Amino acid sequence: MIRGTTSLIAHIGFPTFAFKAPMIYNPYFEQAGIDAVVVPMGCQTADYPTFLRAAFTLTNIRGALITMPHKVTTTGLVEVLSPTARIAGACNAVRLGADGRLEGDMFDGEGFVRGVLRKGVVLQGKRVLVVGSGGVGCAIAASLAAAGIGAITLFDRYAESAEALGDRLRQHYPALEVTTGSNDPAGHDVVVNATPMGMNEGDPLPLDIDRLSPDTFVGEVVMKTEMTAFLTAAAARGCRVQIGSDMLFEQIPAYLEYFGLPTTTAEVLRSVARLSY
Repeated sequence: MIRGTTSLIAHIGFPTFAFKAPMIYNPYFEQAGIDAVVVPMGCQTADYPTFLRAAFTLTNIRGALITMPHKVTTTGLVEVLSPTARIAGACNAVRLGADGRLEGDMFDGEGFVRGVLRKGVVLQGKRVLVVGSGGVGCAIAASLAAAGIGAITLFDRYAESAEALGDRLRQHYPALEVTTGSNDPAGHDVVVNATPMGMNEGDPLPLDIDRLSPDTFVGEVVMKTEMTAFLTAAAARGCRVQIGSDMLFEQIPAYLEYFGLPTTTAEVLRSVARLSY
């Protein structure tokens, strides 16, 4: 129930058809008696800088969830940026600070890593391939580095994006072995699809599935469907997998704390969520 007292969390991105957050947050708010609501807001790239600032002139806004294609752009639109967001080069949460400045943070990587660890995967010293160096790929790479992996391979169709991410990782994690320019999954313990491939029917797979070892743990960020074509192909080879929505469930408690709302667990969120694909 939306009232005049309801706090607004804007979910900003484009297009909005694949948004899953409202189907998780809003049932939780209802179940927990929290007077807040997440509202999808479709905003295209050209309009986004003006819209973000305008949204925070609303007196009942609690914060904003930022998704594709705005996560990288947001880093230059906020006045205060967390260390994680600086390393990732992307931002997916914005709030208004007590001093009136916009503050930004990044939780995609934290959510992804927490999901992997909860499945019993050991990341310390492992070799990881991250395909995609946009907002979510940068965030996941930064959080994997913080989790103590030993080596990371970065690939993006725009080579300069992967190279820039590699440079930032080397600066903050000098002991980490960083390679760019290849999406060959062979020899990696963990492989992550951090591209939009899989959002649309008929999208190509992000890598050569025949080069994927059955021992490799495979993660996905696309949430349009639970088992994407990539995850289905990886599972058919015997790989353990993590679906895209796991990253979302695991990061929501951190978001709630960031926005000053009562937090919860991924299990509670899953029990009340009303996901549809």
